Amino acid sequence: MSNTLYDRDFHAWAFEQARLLRAGHLSEADIEHIAEEIESKGKAEKRELVSRLTVLLAHLLQWQYQRERRGKSWRNTVISQRFDVADHLTDNPSLRARLGQSIGDAYKRARLAAANETDLDVDAFPVTCPWPFEQIMDADFWPDSASSDGPHEGGP
Repeated sequence: MSNTLYDRDFHAWAFEQARLLRAGHLSEADIEHIAEEIESKGKAEKRELVSRLTVLLAHLLQWQYQRERRGKSWRNTVISQRFDVADHLTDNPSLRARLGQSIGDAYKRARLAAANETDLDVDAFPVTCPWPFEQIMDADFWPDSASSDGPHEGGP
């Protein structure tokens, strides 16, 4: 078992590495682990986007397939997730280049989540996401409700 500071106390290691980098002591810094952690942070940002899209898409599916259960909670979750996705993409604009893949990954999870929440079979939902990103994020878009009871307030 390794006995490096990185393995024993990540928090202390991180602050030590930051101190070394700021002081210009690159030869003393743990460059390999620093590179690993930076890559890991980048992957975490993509996972965060997929997670937020999953919640958003699952609620849009629920909205479309369970009209009788539509309510303030679902509406507010959709609005909140739209804000969060927009903010996340503002903070990480390079993730826009991976939106297609991220939506695909999120939608697979969203179908399962919507199936669990609605007690419908997963096959009741389209296999691929039925909406483009612009529509998913549109504050006025509420599936299957364009001419009826969809809310029209809030959104990114």
